[in-house]
Amino acid sequence: MKNVIVIAFFLFSISVLAQKPCDYSTNVTDSIGTYKETKEYIISEKHFASSSSYIFYSLANTDGIPTLNLQLLQKSKDFIKANCFDKNSRLFLQLNNGKIVTLIHIDQENCGTMIRDEKGFDNRVNSGVFMFAKDNYEELKNSPVSMMRIKYLTETEDYVLKKELKSELNNQTYYPETYFIDNLRCIE
Repeated sequence: MKNVIVIAFFLFSISVLAQKPCDYSTNVTDSIGTYKETKEYIISEKHFASSSSYIFYSLANTDGIPTLNLQLLQKSKDFIKANCFDKNSRLFLQLNNGKIVTLIHIDQENCGTMIRDEKGFDNRVNSGVFMFAKDNYEELKNSPVSMMRIKYLTETEDYVLKKELKSELNNQTYYPETYFIDNLRCIE
């Protein structure tokens, strides 16, 4: 019986120590309150002809309220249509266990910003902040995410999240499916 307890303790210790440290872009506590945000993480990357699109996540905690920051970057020599976020926008995450988690966009309309670079590409940058519901927050800690659906003001887009993503943007490897499992602890 003692051996079982010792082995269980040993395995628990290894799993706790094996977690990667949290990597923050901002971690501030002052007289106004506290704010911490994880560094941006590539969740999706698409390249077709002269067009590219990237989706980045970062997690934030503002005075105890956790949020997901989503940033969409589109780059093309062709016209890039605007997909706007509004108070009715949603982010749906389908988990591998079959459950669907819904995140709600804050009440702020945003259609992004268009910037033309020196090579003649149009670049649209659009950001949205989504709030977690209490009832589904725990589900994200335990199951990988297989699909993501973004509901904009006028349309909906679906993305299949990969287990492993080798980015052409920065040549790094990302693990979109387990993003929440690996990082939610950083904003608790």
